[in-house]
Amino acid sequence: MGRSALAALDTPANASSLTRMTDLALRIRGLTKAFDKPVITGLDLDVAAGQLYALLGPNGAGKTTTLRMITGLTRPDAGTIEIYGIDAARDPLGAKAITAWLPDDPMLYDKLTPTEYLAFVAGLWRVPPAQAVPEAERLLKWLELWEQRDTRCEGFSRGMKQKVALAGALIHSPRLLILDEPLTGLDATMARSVKDALRAQVDAGATVIVTTHILEVAERLADRIGIIAHGRMLVEGTMDELRTRVGGADATLEDAFIRLTSEPA
Repeated sequence: MGRSALAALDTPANASSLTRMTDLALRIRGLTKAFDKPVITGLDLDVAAGQLYALLGPNGAGKTTTLRMITGLTRPDAGTIEIYGIDAARDPLGAKAITAWLPDDPMLYDKLTPTEYLAFVAGLWRVPPAQAVPEAERLLKWLELWEQRDTRCEGFSRGMKQKVALAGALIHSPRLLILDEPLTGLDATMARSVKDALRAQVDAGATVIVTTHILEVAERLADRIGIIAHGRMLVEGTMDELRTRVGGADATLEDAFIRLTSEPA
């Protein structure tokens, strides 16, 4: 992602800056969704610009449904979603233009090479070739895929495919990057590479929201953590704030997670 495109983003110094709307990458109020039964019920969430935010919860808590509503893939039954001040319901194209979504099992066109895939995705986003070609080269080198740039993706490992998909998510320089279980199935080396890439995006000024079942990763990487269950936000804050919430100065995220999610609905 070009750093010049991100230089204007303000990074809040502390949680109190969440009250300033100009600092918010994401603002959710009263988000509600039901299928056969309620999945998300009145969810409120603020994510500050320039943070790596981990959204955690047990299976069935509504994490993926929430992310799909943020990205416009699922329509909420009620509530509002604002992305950098853009109302996602009133201006869906404007909200999507600055957002990238990477699902837990990203789809690649296996017969394409990484170079061809990035050219295809850039075309969908209407990124001019004069901008897309050097950006694709930068991303492939950064993610250590340059040597495989002309190799068809069908022979890649899961980790390599995950990195190609990440490059595709970044080709239009999104301000908000949303990833659902990006480390699933990766070996230690590939997982470390993806984690470093996400942290680098945040350091460059982007905002990253990630779900993961690997709590140690969330504890080490995330600036703030939200834990949801039964379609509602249970607790949200820094790791120190979560420790205070469960009354243990030395509590791990796993301790806090188990304690909070085992409470009655």
